[in-house]
Amino acid sequence: MTRLKVEGYSSLVREVNSKGIVNTNTSEYMTYMKRVRAREQHGDQIRNACKEINNLKQELYEIKNLIKEMVKK
Repeated sequence: MTRLKVEGYSSLVREVNSKGIVNTNTSEYMTYMKRVRAREQHGDQIRNACKEINNLKQELYEIKNLIKEMVKK
């Protein structure tokens, strides 16, 4: 693959075949990947919290129904 330097940027190159721009700075890439992983973990935490809340709601609903049945008797 042939790469050409992007004018004005030391760590950017353009691939001739795909016309895509590639960042060759590995530390910037690692920082980017850390941010991506942190975002994914945050999303997972929110999903887990929502699941737990829904489970608690269901349990409260069941307890409420049991109490109603006990009061009727």
